[in-house]
Amino acid sequence: MDEGRLVAGRYRLRTRLGSGAMGVVWQAFDERLGRVVALKQLIVPEGTGSAEAVARAAREGRIAARVQHPNAVTVHDVVEDGGRPVLVMEYVPARTLAEVGVLPPDAAARIGAQVASALAAAHAAGVVHRDVKPGNVLITSDGTAKISDFGIARAVGDVAVTRTGLLAGTPAYLSPEVARGAEPGPASDVFALGATLYAAVEGRPPFGEGGNTIALLHTVAAGRFDPPRNAGPLTGALMEALRTDPTTRPDMARFADLLRSPASPATPASSSSPASSAPPAVPTPPATRLDLPVPPVGPSRRRPVLIGVTALVVVGGVVLAVLLAARNDDAAAGGAPTSSGTTTSTTTSETEGEVTADRLQQTVADYYALLPDDTDGAWAMLGPGMREQGREKYDEAWEAVRDLAVTTPPEATGPDHVTVGLRYTGEDDERIAETRGLMLAEVDGTLLIVAEEVLSSERVEEGGGDDEGEGGRRGKDKEEKGRKGEG
Repeated sequence: MDEGRLVAGRYRLRTRLGSGAMGVVWQAFDERLGRVVALKQLIVPEGTGSAEAVARAAREGRIAARVQHPNAVTVHDVVEDGGRPVLVMEYVPARTLAEVGVLPPDAAARIGAQVASALAAAHAAGVVHRDVKPGNVLITSDGTAKISDFGIARAVGDVAVTRTGLLAGTPAYLSPEVARGAEPGPASDVFALGATLYAAVEGRPPFGEGGNTIALLHTVAAGRFDPPRNAGPLTGALMEALRTDPTTRPDMARFADLLRSPASPATPASSSSPASSAPPAVPTPPATRLDLPVPPVGPSRRRPVLIGVTALVVVGGVVLAVLLAARNDDAAAGGAPTSSGTTTSTTTSETEGEVTADRLQQTVADYYALLPDDTDGAWAMLGPGMREQGREKYDEAWEAVRDLAVTTPPEATGPDHVTVGLRYTGEDDERIAETRGLMLAEVDGTLLIVAEEVLSSERVEEGGGDDEGEGGRRGKDKEEKGRKGEG
């Protein structure tokens, strides 16, 4: 596209405004209606036919045009130029939030409230933005904020990819569930806006902006980041939006309200928050957290703690091979031994409704007591994020395990965290000892496991440790009955 050229018989190109992973933006003049517009020529991924790309862009353009809000950039038209789709949008003379730089909390809150209001209207119209980030937030000279590029991400196939299938842009503002493969939804927009405002006050996004896309996706999927230090009264609102579990985030309208009147610097998930039963977005254990169960894999197949199975992270239809943390374990058959050697069973706590250390520990013990044989019961104890992997993969993970014993009883290490020691026989008859960390959240009065991680793992020689203890005897009894489904 060249300056002065006429596009689609009516849009005269004036000035090239910039380019990015998804396209090139021009200021143009609509000679038919006599107004200045912005044209974005979309980059079409290799292997996508031009007709298909134009049709998809037109469809997404029509969807985006449903969003009519003073804080949203309007999509006027979708045209074709040289076989490529071009979006015609409202021209807004402004700088992006990325160009503005670090802001004080009150200014970030004002901008965020405007953007959240527009996104709430979009969600009410059934439109998910899918690519909220500082570069898509425009700030005019009078302080008006506008969110741009509705539908752009989906129009070009959700993300621009390289020949090797990796993200061409940064995933720094993705929500953890999208980084793990979930379809973007309203809750992922909430997280992305929270991450955008976090960057506005901290000078960097929550998960950093490392050049290694795979490593960054790994970090995003784990959901671990440092709480903001400069957000002041905005801290509480940000931490609500940045919850790892999408079901516990406020919706966009509620987030807009929180931004209009930010509370004092609250700790995340305070008892007065609208999602007080949910865990804070920043866990206390030092290791990577995953909201997916990870099937056990012996140390010979992974470096301790972090490297293991190659997980498929699907971001809007693009499959990304990402090394996620060590795969999950299994659990005990028949019941998990406590410190006294007895077997636990599911009970109702006397303090039901209050998340006490006893309830946390009992829930974890009950969970491992069900596995690996009763995957139906164990599955019912998982939170929504843990279930995103699908039941089939969950069952397959547990089928590889036998002789599992709890060697160190569950111990509450925080208001929603528990550690436990396990020993089991995995693939290739390798005997593994692991320490696991679990995160729990209360949903409708029931504690659910919302994350599980491997904190340490090592191979154990035959006959070592407490294999002949209660756990070992239970494992041998179980082996005599056969593999899962036989006893």
